[in-house]
Amino acid sequence: MPKEYLKRLPVRFSKELEFNTSEVWSILSTPGHLNLFHPFCKSNEAIQWDGEHSDRLIYLNGRNYIRHFQTWDEGKCFTLLIGDKDGPQSYVVWVLEEMQGRSRLTITIYPFILAKLPKIIAYLPHVAWVKPRLQKYLYSVLTGLEYHLQTRKKVPRNHFGEHPWFSK
Repeated sequence: MPKEYLKRLPVRFSKELEFNTSEVWSILSTPGHLNLFHPFCKSNEAIQWDGEHSDRLIYLNGRNYIRHFQTWDEGKCFTLLIGDKDGPQSYVVWVLEEMQGRSRLTITIYPFILAKLPKIIAYLPHVAWVKPRLQKYLYSVLTGLEYHLQTRKKVPRNHFGEHPWFSK
């Protein structure tokens, strides 16, 4: 991980899934995969998917982010930078672990919000404001993935509640 992101306060959320890692990875490695399970996704289109991976995520509120994948370890994990095309970027780590026929998916976000502040000053707003919102976001994304795996249907918009940063 680039060391400038280590200076940021991370937010992490994990979910155990009743599916093996190959089933989960088959969805995560598909171009436009967020269209299937992300409850705040208006659209997710691959910009490039052969070799280097990048895509565009448009949220329900119209926020338009580009995701540039930094690393890709087939079947296990990937990292990416996400943000406005020429704006500040958050660093995100997705890790998929096998658990005796089941799996655990963990997403860790090193958000750009508050990144310019020293950790000691950013700590209180991070804990009181950023972390609860990003954990709600990650809960919704991972629960959306579980919903899609169970039903094979696209998750409805805002299915687990609206989000102040990403919903309409």
